Amino acid sequence: MSGDPITIDVLVKPRSSRGGIDGVQEGKLRVRISAPPVDGKANEQLTEIISDALGVPKSGIEIIRGRTSRQKTLRVAGLTRESYDNFLEKVAK
Repeated sequence: MSGDPITIDVLVKPRSSRGGIDGVQEGKLRVRISAPPVDGKANEQLTEIISDALGVPKSGIEIIRGRTSRQKTLRVAGLTRESYDNFLEKVAK
């Protein structure tokens, strides 16, 4: 599918009533998280949401910056930049 992993910037909206992709803000993927930011639960849910949305395995997603922040950078394996850009166009309503 892809050779090198790509990096994506994510803006997390914590304490949402439900988790999911919430569009694009300032070039960052906006993601709602309902899990509490305790014991890595919110980051786990983020990984699950991104995995489902992009169709990549959870094991191919790594938080490389912002583990305890609302703004995060993820390294995603198994996805081309072109596929991700197309995905962004669809969710940037």
